[in-house]
Amino acid sequence: MATEGPMHRVESATVEYGYPRGHLGHLSNEEQAAFKDFKILCQEKGYYRPATADEVETHDDATLLRFLRARRFVIADALKQFKETNDWRKANQLDTLYETIDLDQYEETRRLYPQWTGRRDRRGIPVYVFEIKHLNSKKMSAYEKAAKATSSKASTDGRTPAKMLRLFALYENLIRFVMPLCTALTDREHPRTPITQSNNIVDISGVGLKQFWNLRAHMQDASMLATAHYPETLDRIFIIGAPSFFPTVWGWIKKWFDPITTSKIFILSHAEMKNTLESFIDPVNIPVKYGGKLKFEFGDLPLLDPALAKVTKWNAGKSDFPHGPMYWTNKKGQPVEGEEVEMEREITAQSVGSIAGKARKVEVCTVTHVLDGNNAVDAVTNGHAMAGTVNANAASDAQAVDSDVKPSLPSSDANGEKPKAAAILVPTQAQPEAPIVHPTPAQKVEEGVPVPASRPVPERFVTALEGFPTKAGQGAELSTGSAVEGLEFGKKSGNVDGNVAVTNGNGGVKGPHSTMTANLLDPSLAVGAAGPGFRKEGEKA
Repeated sequence: MATEGPMHRVESATVEYGYPRGHLGHLSNEEQAAFKDFKILCQEKGYYRPATADEVETHDDATLLRFLRARRFVIADALKQFKETNDWRKANQLDTLYETIDLDQYEETRRLYPQWTGRRDRRGIPVYVFEIKHLNSKKMSAYEKAAKATSSKASTDGRTPAKMLRLFALYENLIRFVMPLCTALTDREHPRTPITQSNNIVDISGVGLKQFWNLRAHMQDASMLATAHYPETLDRIFIIGAPSFFPTVWGWIKKWFDPITTSKIFILSHAEMKNTLESFIDPVNIPVKYGGKLKFEFGDLPLLDPALAKVTKWNAGKSDFPHGPMYWTNKKGQPVEGEEVEMEREITAQSVGSIAGKARKVEVCTVTHVLDGNNAVDAVTNGHAMAGTVNANAASDAQAVDSDVKPSLPSSDANGEKPKAAAILVPTQAQPEAPIVHPTPAQKVEEGVPVPASRPVPERFVTALEGFPTKAGQGAELSTGSAVEGLEFGKKSGNVDGNVAVTNGNGGVKGPHSTMTANLLDPSLAVGAAGPGFRKEGEKA
């Protein structure tokens, strides 16, 4: 299949609000109205302050939209989560924590959690890798003892464990450094839409059930706090190396996330891993371990995207980003995120943190943000074959989305009255399940033809050792019982359409990046002979 055409695109695989839908420049009229009302309400409640001549706004539009998307644009629900997050951030002084955390402690934490490869997917979204096997009992015990303090100048609420606060310093790096940097690189399909999410390749190979069990409480705390306070920062999660007992583990995990998040998870067998990842990420940006060409190992510092070199001016003596936390500022020295980056011609990287109790703040480089048809960034670095063509439509794209990128927030109406938010719905008691979107026939990937990738909410889980129901005598039969709490049998799987395996909601097995175990979220299918391309436990790849 073609993977490097200049117009090769794979749309988001999520059921709702897949990038760029629901993001700046891509809002429906109803979503735009809700967004304006949300900003007004946040301002009235004292949780948001618009920009002034001297100060940037307290929260950029892209951040506000993350909370609205997470709550399906129900304003009252989004306000509740936004308020709780702001209160939590103030109580734990997250900005101070990130800017003053000890560099050694930061690096110790970074080596245990998802790490940015330095590369992006075909849409410009950063790609992270996480190898769970490194979280063994010995390392986690040592980490928990060492993580009783952050050695920063931040005070805490006394309720959030220090080890979690150190983890959230990594989330701060995602939203304050990685996302703004990816937003500044405009060799992508929607250069005016800020990058506010990440892709994660999660490798669970070599992890036994006992290790999962020992990590259960830690993973639950981390997942639930991240979902609560860093909503909509995940675009896709690719789970690699799922063992046969993973349905049991999934029975725990699925309770920690909302339906929107669980709908973003792909579980891939060894056979389907390479083709599926290449459908979303160019091979040059996929680690060699997962079938790509990038010589990146878990624990390494990011191997920076070659596109960055063409828009970066390093300060004297600098040629790479240093260890530790960083963030971006404008010419006034004010921190910038989201569409604030899009509004700046240049942004400057500041390295912060502390060394032996002494604060560090050093300017590292300046990145030029170019938005025109003559962008010098070579398109091939982000998965496209032709240089100089990615931003050929940037001008028209900018015109098309300009009104949405920075929605107006009027200070008064014609009669001088301060605007009020529209009627606000009462917060919902529970988030409803996302509607099931049935798979459509796959399309052959051609130059200029997008690959449809909306997929159904996962209902069934299939491991690499499980087969698909076929005609009598040709495959595994459906089980009659389930060991996973809350799962029901007899429901149509997102993986099977008329007894034919489908591809992440993209259609039949003849389509591009055909997968046999994508959307594997329920153990209803019988354990039988290993399916095509699957490895039995203990076999070598």
